[in-house]
Amino acid sequence: MSQMNAPIILLKEGTDTSQGKPQILSNINACSTIADAVRTTLGPRGMDKLIVDNKGSVVISNDGATILKTLDIVHPAAKTLVDIAKSQDSEVGDGTTSVTLLAGEFLKQFKPFIEEGVHPQVIVRAVRKALMMALKKITDIAVHIKKDDAKELRELLEKCAATALSSKLVAAHKEFFSKMVVDAVQLLDDLLPLNMIGIKKVQGGSLQESLLVAGVAFKKTFSYAGFEMQPKKYSNPKIALLNVELELKAEKENAEVRVDSVQRYDFSNFELLKDMFCAGRVPEEDMRRTMKACGGSIQTSVQNMKADILGSCETFEEIQVGGERYNFFKGCPQAKTCTIILRGGAEQFMEETHRSLHDAIMIVRRAMKNDSVVAGGGAIEMELSSHLREQSRTIKGKEQLLIAAYAKALEVIPRQLCDNAGFDATNILNKLRQKHATGSRWAGVNIMEEDIADNFEAFVWEPAVVKINALTAASEASCLILSVDETIKNPRANQEGGGGAPPMGRGRGRPM
Repeated sequence: MSQMNAPIILLKEGTDTSQGKPQILSNINACSTIADAVRTTLGPRGMDKLIVDNKGSVVISNDGATILKTLDIVHPAAKTLVDIAKSQDSEVGDGTTSVTLLAGEFLKQFKPFIEEGVHPQVIVRAVRKALMMALKKITDIAVHIKKDDAKELRELLEKCAATALSSKLVAAHKEFFSKMVVDAVQLLDDLLPLNMIGIKKVQGGSLQESLLVAGVAFKKTFSYAGFEMQPKKYSNPKIALLNVELELKAEKENAEVRVDSVQRYDFSNFELLKDMFCAGRVPEEDMRRTMKACGGSIQTSVQNMKADILGSCETFEEIQVGGERYNFFKGCPQAKTCTIILRGGAEQFMEETHRSLHDAIMIVRRAMKNDSVVAGGGAIEMELSSHLREQSRTIKGKEQLLIAAYAKALEVIPRQLCDNAGFDATNILNKLRQKHATGSRWAGVNIMEEDIADNFEAFVWEPAVVKINALTAASEASCLILSVDETIKNPRANQEGGGGAPPMGRGRGRPM
């Protein structure tokens, strides 16, 4: 009888297991902590984070995905929120803080239900139902912009870029950069390939000295002897892309060069290099972009240089930008490409400007592909919250309470916008609830006036796909975390009792 009750050991000694309701609550608490880490960065009045990594390099950012990627998060459930922030960044470019906050708030609202014994799968079903209702509502109320009107489309794109930039460090220059970003994306072909927009950084000068080049531009990295004597501007040049060393080797011993006169010797030396410009040690990325834009192909030999392997462009020019010389290829015939040259002071500031422009470029690309927009500044979240509250009253059973909790969680975005700006969040949210209940679907937080406003009239626009992606990712992450009721952590190899390392005292044939 005693043998039948002996414990059965399935896992290696030292394995950490935790399961049941405490495990779900522990995962929810971990995700709430992650949401708290980026909470204060939301919106135009959001604060920045300064992160120093283990190598001592400094990152200053208020981009949710950048912060979460830089933090070394080890909690297995909390890593889910890092993943959804990364996916939001790669898919649409903006809304990374929002998606993390939404996921954290959904879990926070469902925590009391878990504590009271509601089964996680009941909550998961309710979340999926609420998500479908929310996505349908976004599709119904999103405003479609006519793409055939070029002026109207450009205004839409500039408003979307300005909204994306308003929460960044460069918010003071958002008008300047939103025009630049729209120009950059409109220079591309129909597929809008992101790798055909190059962003270069030159320290010094002000942000307003940043420029957009309609073509390829890169830093002149290496100069051969005598380059100062060559022209610095060419029209319709032929471009040879060589992945080969062009150094002149020493002449062989006893080599003989016969010339009739000194002038003839000078001519033979310089005729070869006449009207030829050489840029050496160009980074591979810039070389490939030049090849795509100007045509031709990269050669590994200088033999058989035929016309069909050479590229061309309308003008080539070398220009001084700050303390650097830059080579500009304009009027590229093969592919539409452009380069943004950023100017600025501190290196960290320029890095954050680069990340901000990347977000704005992604948003403009999405707006060009999906022409529907919604109002930002908490307006769409409040409208969805109001809609779901109404709908929940028509549903019987526990789902009514769960969908109402989902609706309440959506209010985290306008509440956090108010908190980050130092406003009275309770007062503004009460005003917003009243406005949305009486049919003002685009009423949102007015950061400038400490009040509410029609954010569609105020041109606080965002592509609908940003909100659709954020809600979907946050809801799916919440369902995933609620579905996990056990965590099994295998012991590390070097941990005592883990069985990873062989026991001491068995080397060289010695007995134990």
